Amino acid sequence: MGYAYTPGLTVAADTVVRKVRRLPLKGEVLVRVGQRVQAQDVVAHTQMPGEVKPINVVGKLGITPEELPELMLKKEREAVRAGEPFVRTRGFFGLFKSELASPIDGTIESVSHVTGQVIVRGAPTLLQKKAYVAGTVVAVQDGESATIEVHGSFIQGIFGIGGEATGVLDLAVSAPDEVLDADRVRPEHAGKVIVGGSLATAEAVKAAVKHGVRGIVTGGLNDADLRDFLGYELGVAITGEETLGVTVVVTEGFGRISMARATFELLSQRRGLLASVNGATQIRAGVIRPEVIIPLEQPTAAPAGGDGEMDSVLQIGTPLRAIRDPYFGRIGRCTALPVQLVELPSGAKVRVLEVEFEDGARATLPRANVELIKR
Repeated sequence: MGYAYTPGLTVAADTVVRKVRRLPLKGEVLVRVGQRVQAQDVVAHTQMPGEVKPINVVGKLGITPEELPELMLKKEREAVRAGEPFVRTRGFFGLFKSELASPIDGTIESVSHVTGQVIVRGAPTLLQKKAYVAGTVVAVQDGESATIEVHGSFIQGIFGIGGEATGVLDLAVSAPDEVLDADRVRPEHAGKVIVGGSLATAEAVKAAVKHGVRGIVTGGLNDADLRDFLGYELGVAITGEETLGVTVVVTEGFGRISMARATFELLSQRRGLLASVNGATQIRAGVIRPEVIIPLEQPTAAPAGGDGEMDSVLQIGTPLRAIRDPYFGRIGRCTALPVQLVELPSGAKVRVLEVEFEDGARATLPRANVELIKR
């Protein structure tokens, strides 16, 4: 039987996922190997350096850089409060003295007798890293990270916005081809992750923010609505840092595209369970996919093993999604993998596959125009 290696998205009812919760700077890991954690548990924390405020003292007080060290009321590494004077001139016969106050709470980091600048660094802030998923700690890197293993359902999306969020999963539509509009987002969805169908409108996303919805999982999203909601054109950088008030995971693509039936049915079966969602997306090197993770209390999957190579095998019967027009977003199964090259209208010769879509229609597509749906 012929086969090929093709990238794909995972839609798994019961699998094993490991999430590494890493601190940006060295800190303290608060959990141990074997410990059970919940999504909201803090597993590590660190102190992030405060903001830096350079102050041109020479220019403001009209003194020379050489005079600055002698006029300082606070020395390097001394604490200073916002509004507290840290430098004062001698004045004229003890009169007409001038002084400068710190703009922030912090520490005098440096005093330069060359440039005449004083650097004030703000107080450090505590950064806490939460577990994000309910599971078991399987590895700890001292002061840096904790790895959490979770057994449950795992769905990868095409695109997303917004960071990590958790909430009870609920359905806002009854079929994968229905549109999620503002009327379907209700106050009782507060604190939940809601499932849409073929499209989430800009009004629906705004209503979700208004009602305190934690996340939206939808088949499609209009790029114009995305631009309207964000207020700017999204580039090709990593998403996930948007502070929108709601996380959105798009499973199929841009425009109105019915959610894959298998994905919708899986989410329907998991209704009422706690879900963790993350909209972070990167389509360049080091691909990052938006995701939905739903821990299960009674898992049946065994821990994943091997190198995962077979996950990307395209063979007859493999479920797949077309990712280029005119079949973009359509779901089907591979029915044949012809060996011979086929010439495209552009003149390029490529390997192709034959696919049967869910509605029974058949087509021959370049293999680069599909991605697998891993189950």
